[in-house]
Parts: sequence; structure tokens; C-alpha cells
Amino acid sequence: MGNTYNSLKNVFQNLIKESKENRSFIPVLLVLVTVPLSYAMNNIALGLFFAVAVINFRKANFFFQSHLILPILLYALMAASYFWSIDKENTLSALSKEVSLLIIPLGFLFIKDFSKDEKKKIISYYSYFIAILVVYYLIRAVIRYFVLQDFRVFFYHGTNEDNFGLVPKLLNAIHVSVFVAVAFFYFFTKEIKSRMDIFLSVLLFGFVLLLSSKNIILVFILLVILHLFFFSKASHKLRLRNLIVFGLIIGLIFSFGRIKTRFQQEFQTNTNKSLSANVIEGVPIGVHYVSLKEAWSNETFTPNDYFPGTAFRVYQFRIFTELLCEENVFLTGFGLNASYPKIEEKAKHYNLFMGNDETEGYQAKNFHNQYIQNFAELGILGFVLLLLMFVINVKIAYKSKDFVHFAFAILMISLFLTESFLWRQRGVVYFTIMYCLFNSGITINNSKAA
Repeated sequence: MGNTYNSLKNVFQNLIKESKENRSFIPVLLVLVTVPLSYAMNNIALGLFFAVAVINFRKANFFFQSHLILPILLYALMAASYFWSIDKENTLSALSKEVSLLIIPLGFLFIKDFSKDEKKKIISYYSYFIAILVVYYLIRAVIRYFVLQDFRVFFYHGTNEDNFGLVPKLLNAIHVSVFVAVAFFYFFTKEIKSRMDIFLSVLLFGFVLLLSSKNIILVFILLVILHLFFFSKASHKLRLRNLIVFGLIIGLIFSFGRIKTRFQQEFQTNTNKSLSANVIEGVPIGVHYVSLKEAWSNETFTPNDYFPGTAFRVYQFRIFTELLCEENVFLTGFGLNASYPKIEEKAKHYNLFMGNDETEGYQAKNFHNQYIQNFAELGILGFVLLLLMFVINVKIAYKSKDFVHFAFAILMISLFLTESFLWRQRGVVYFTIMYCLFNSGITINNSKAA
């Protein structure tokens, strides 16, 4: 008990010290750690951060950072899309949810830049908080298992129909996987690890696996291998050997005819297995599982056709390309959050399952791909702005040699292929605060002291 008290006392004292040196330290940290908590708490933290940024604004602290202007430009485009939106009511209501793209970068432009050490401390506190949250959900799962006697409490998230799942459905297991993965890399990439660091690395690694997001797990494991082979301290001594081994592994994977055959079978076979998460849960027995090939080429479907996650995303990409050809929206898009009427028209045209009293239909789902979502609703400019943020994010991460930043950048690129992450309040806050934290105080061509 005494040790716990002393540890908490030290944490509190360190936070006070950091706050005295940079008054925005605690507000930024609060925004970050409240992302997985209630919307109300996160909104309060956002308001506090922006208020502190405005109150403590000093002209001497301000310098133009083009990469922080990009999210602001994206929000300005979202607001402008109201004037040509095909669903003005939806566009207007979505603007308040996306406001983080405006106030967080503005706040970072107003405040004193965080030093490299201060950024590491914010990520450190965030990572320990995520570890505490993971312990909470594991204890919760154990208790629920003894009550419910169902192993589903240890995996993924719950559904609208049941109370199972490792995390609540509102949190979304895929999104939590990213929160946990970033925290994992903080502990995993430390040059000198304590026993606690090793324990927390193992704990967070296991939790990502339990969350069962196949896309994130694949990228997560590739990032672990990448760090071990090319970024860790030991890898520098064995760079050539690692390069040869890595090349051989990739060569073997792509040289085997069976691998190619397996992908062809996966493309054409009707199966309930999917790389990405399913969009409709509680599937009844006897449905027809749509293959990737059918999702792309079928002229019509039936309400008994069920789309696994990957097949549905193929179908969504298909209707996006059709809409791009049929509608004059290449430059402007349909307007922020205004693509739903067109998605519903396509669902009716192709005779998809439209839902019932218990299950939501496919027509109510967005594109589940942030790149397509931006293009469909904000046009080519919205798509280009998103790509520019990713290019800058990866470039700065690579130059700074900060693997946690690099892991965040790659995880986001991957996540946006299967999720419209920025169209969710937690998603847009998390991406924007991390993007601004990692990239603020840095110029693109020559590094400013961060």
C-alpha cells in the first residue's frame, strides 16, 4: 500500500512539474486518455485544451506549420460541402462531430511546442493508462465468464443482440486494437526494459490478439518483425543478415504456387471467413455467403445473401466506382455524411438485405473505407488532403526515428482501408491529437528542435 501511495504521489508531482513547464501538457494528455472513455469526458477535455491554448497564446510561440494546417483545410472543405450536399441535414449534424479537425490543430498552433522529451512523457502516461484499461477489461471478462459461462467474453466486442465481447460494442474492438497497439510499441521499443516493461508488452500484445481484428493483427505483427529486424539496437549489428533473411522470407512466400492458388480460391469461394470485420452480426443459419468475386460481379443479389467483412468492402468499392461514373461528383463529392441516400439506392438496385426489426440492413452502412469515404463525400480534394497527411506523417516519423510514431502512421494507413475511422468521434479525436502531437514543432525540410 505504501509503495502504491508513493508511486501515485510521484506521478502527481511529475504532472505538476510538467504543467509548470508547459501549461498544455495536462490538457493534451487528458484529451488523449479520455478517447476510450465517455464522449462527455472527452468533450470536456477538448474544451479545456482549447481554452488553455487560447488563454496562453503568445505570438512568439506561433509559427506556420503547413502539416498542421492540413486537418484545418479538411474541416473547411467539410463545412463548405454543406452548400452542395445532397443531404444538408446530415452534413450539418456531422460538422460538430468532426470539429476536432479544426480545434486541435489550432490549439497546437497556439501553444508552446512540446519538446521531444515532453512528447515521450505524454505517450508514456497514455501507454500506462491504456495498460490499466486493459487490466480492467481482462478482470471484467473473467468475472463475466464465471457469470455467463461463455468464452465469447474474452474476444472482440459485444453485439446489439447480446452482452458478450471483451470490450463494449460502443468502443469497437478494431479501434481499441489501435489504441492498445500504439501503447504496446512504447513499452516494446524501449532500449532498456524493466521487468514491468516486458510484462506490459506481453499483456498488451495478448490483448490485441484477443480483440481479434485480423487486419490490425496482421499489420501489428509485421511492425513487430520490422522493429526486430531493422530498428532495434541489436538489428544494427546484423543489418545485412536480416536483410537477406527478410528477402528470402518474402521471396518464398510469393514463389510458392500454392499461395497464389489459395488467394484465387479465397477470391472465388463462398466462405464466412474474412480478413476484415463483419458489418452485420447475428447471421441466421442457411444464408448464402457472398464471395469476393460475386461481390464485384453479380448483377443482382437476394436478401438471403450475406456479405462477410471483406466481401462487403469489395461491394462498397464497386458501388463507389459506379457512383463516380454515374454522378457528377468527382470534384465535390456528395457532401459530408451525405452518401447514405446513394448507398441505399444501390442497395435497392442490387436487392440487398434491407434489415428488419432485429437487424440493420446493408443500406445503412457507410463505405467502411476512409479513402473512399473522403472521395465519395468530399471529392478529389478531400481524398488528396487525406493522402498528404499520411505522406507527411510517415515522412516525419521516418526522419525522427521514432518507432512509436512510425507504428501509429502505418496502423492508421491500414485501418483506413477497412474503417471510416474519421467519421467516428473517437476516431477523429484520436487521429487528430496523435497526428498533431507527433508532428507539431517540426518542419518538413529541416527539423526544428522538437
